[in-house]
Amino acid sequence: MADLRLRDRDALVTDEELIFRVYGYSHPPKAFICDPEYGPSNLYQSKNPKAYRSEDKKIYYKFYSDEGLRFVQQNHPQHMIWHEPLGRKVVGVHQEDVKRTRRPDKALQSILQRKQRDALVAALYSLLNLVLERSSLSPSDFGVFGSLLHSFWHPSFSDLDLIIYGSNSVTLLTETLKTLYMEANSPLRNEFENLQSVKQKHWEFMNYSLKEYVWHQRRKHIYGLFHDQRSQRTIKAEFEPVRAWGEIRNEYNSKTKLRHIGWVKMIARITEDRESCFMPSHYSIEPLKMLEGLRDEKIEHVVSFVEEFRMQAHKDEVVYIEGNLERIGAVKPYYQVVLTYGPRYYEQVLKVMP
Repeated sequence: MADLRLRDRDALVTDEELIFRVYGYSHPPKAFICDPEYGPSNLYQSKNPKAYRSEDKKIYYKFYSDEGLRFVQQNHPQHMIWHEPLGRKVVGVHQEDVKRTRRPDKALQSILQRKQRDALVAALYSLLNLVLERSSLSPSDFGVFGSLLHSFWHPSFSDLDLIIYGSNSVTLLTETLKTLYMEANSPLRNEFENLQSVKQKHWEFMNYSLKEYVWHQRRKHIYGLFHDQRSQRTIKAEFEPVRAWGEIRNEYNSKTKLRHIGWVKMIARITEDRESCFMPSHYSIEPLKMLEGLRDEKIEHVVSFVEEFRMQAHKDEVVYIEGNLERIGAVKPYYQVVLTYGPRYYEQVLKVMP
């Protein structure tokens, strides 16, 4: 089998009909690091009312939080792959176990070719046309994820989950959305324009308040509310940044060793934020003050696998950071703070200092 070429947010389906999301861009040979997204009802069922999905007669349940990780570890360990730099197994799928793939860009093309449009597809057309009319973007710059990618959507309840491909396109899109949010007669507004957006949100982060979260989310501009005239429904619309093919490089190196050093608390200045919109998010930093943890070595980067901290800070802003410290390499090591799933998850934070 020829090597599959996949990128972040592409989906793959295994023989068991488990649906995984490809995570990031750096993967071991002939395998993909993934997040488990959906399990078929014959293998997994959830009591969470939000988890139910259906595709024709097939029923699936969405994994939330670490449910997918625990399910795979306990029931399908063949989908735990060895990560040499980390020295441990992570959730992933070997290429030989991929039954089929789903590409967000191809899925959008298929939806746009539909002759019959239900309420959600019609709203998707309207939203996409609005953005295209107000910018130099083209349909090929976009894809879909979530229910639209997997044909799970409900015409009256599903959200509009879009992908925007490439750094330049992300910049054009966010500038366009920012302008549309400001116009009084626009059908688009910022989802996080006030605290109403988090009124029912369950919140567990310990060093990051809901008020701080809303402030940070508001200025990212990729989270909108679209009022669809046809259905008279206000629909959540998210635009997920993903690298264009020409921006992708596989940095997985089996010879590179990562060592967990401990916990760190620090104040730093962001020196580069160009790759903060993608997952995982990368920031270059200049440490200003160490509050806890390693003090003698320079910490150069923050890498976040947590979506709450994507596009979180801009160049030259001063931030507070709390998370896991890693050492990369042995001969000429460098250090980075990693925000990721695991112990002390809700203590982690990256936020702009007031």
